[in-house]
Amino acid sequence: MAKLEPKIVARAKPTLSKAKAESLPFTRKNYYILLAGLVVIILGYISLAMGSITLAPILLVTGYCVIVPVAILYRGRDLSATEQGVPGE
Repeated sequence: MAKLEPKIVARAKPTLSKAKAESLPFTRKNYYILLAGLVVIILGYISLAMGSITLAPILLVTGYCVIVPVAILYRGRDLSATEQGVPGE
């Protein structure tokens, strides 16, 4: 019987493409929007603790269902060279 020798396979380390490495999914503006959403949510819980039955749900729904998803999905404006008014093009 022949002995089987284990093959050593070198795996390449996963590398990010240059374009993907340079663009982060969250920008500073996304974090500011998320922070505003968290502040609205905290204010909603504070008003809930104080006994408000109208303001608290409005703040909580606005924070959870509007502001936080906007912070996640916001990408900003990507202006191309024609929209920026670059001369000569």
